[in-house]
Order: sequence, then structure tokens, then C-alpha cells
Amino acid sequence: MKRRLMLIGAALLLGNGVVIAQQDLVNEGQMLMKANGRNMGTVLSAMAKGEKPFDQAAVDAALAQFADTAKKLPTLYPDSTKGLKPPGDYSPSPKIYEDRAGFNAAIASFAKAVATAKGNIKDLDTLKASVPGIGKECSNCHETFRVKNG
Repeated sequence: MKRRLMLIGAALLLGNGVVIAQQDLVNEGQMLMKANGRNMGTVLSAMAKGEKPFDQAAVDAALAQFADTAKKLPTLYPDSTKGLKPPGDYSPSPKIYEDRAGFNAAIASFAKAVATAKGNIKDLDTLKASVPGIGKECSNCHETFRVKNG
């Protein structure tokens, strides 16, 4: 009997660990999206609008972060995370799980836009030409695969 209770207790602890691990994945996705937003808004867009001086190192860092996000996103929303919500204003849409191919295609399209920008942005003019394309990819994905909380 004692052994059975220990096994049940261990199973419950492991089960809670799995839920926590799944929530961590969703939270990581949220952190990546917030980093994307900061890099798009306070780095790339601010430079493109003339609010900040052009800084190639900052551009390269922002694009590297975008590429890292594109690489990680497909792994952050396994079916076991469906229904989990990160803290903040937005959550993953159920459409991520219902249209996995569409979600992966949106990520691939974002990754392609980032890779193209990495090869093209060399000065303020090329930055101004590239930012709208990256922004469009962000918006396209958000419209379908993100929902506002509450």
C-alpha cells in the first residue's frame, strides 16, 4: 500500500512537471514575440523613421533575434500546449493547432523575409525598403495565429 501511494504521488508530481514544462514553452513563445516587437518598434522602425540614427550592429542584432525566433517557433507549440495562455495581452490562437501547416508556412515566410533583409540591409535606404516586408510577415501571422486575451 505504501509503495502504491508513493507511485501515485510520483506520478502526480511528474504530471505537474509536464504541465509546467508545457507552460514554459508557451511563455518562451511570448518572450520571443515581445523581443520581436521591441526590435521591430524601438530598433528597426525607429531607425527607418529617423527617430534613431542608423546602426548596422543594432540592425544585425535585431535580425539575428528574428531568425532565432523563426527557428524556435515551430517547436514551442506542441499539441500538449493547446489552451495554455502566457501572461500578457495575447495568446496563441487555436488555429496554430488546427492548421499546423499554415502556421509553419507563416513562420517559413517570416524566416525568408528576415534572411532576405539580412542580405540586403546595408544602410538607411535599404533598411527603409526592408522594414515593411518584415512587418507584413509579422502582421500576417498575428492576424491568424494570435488572439487577444480577455
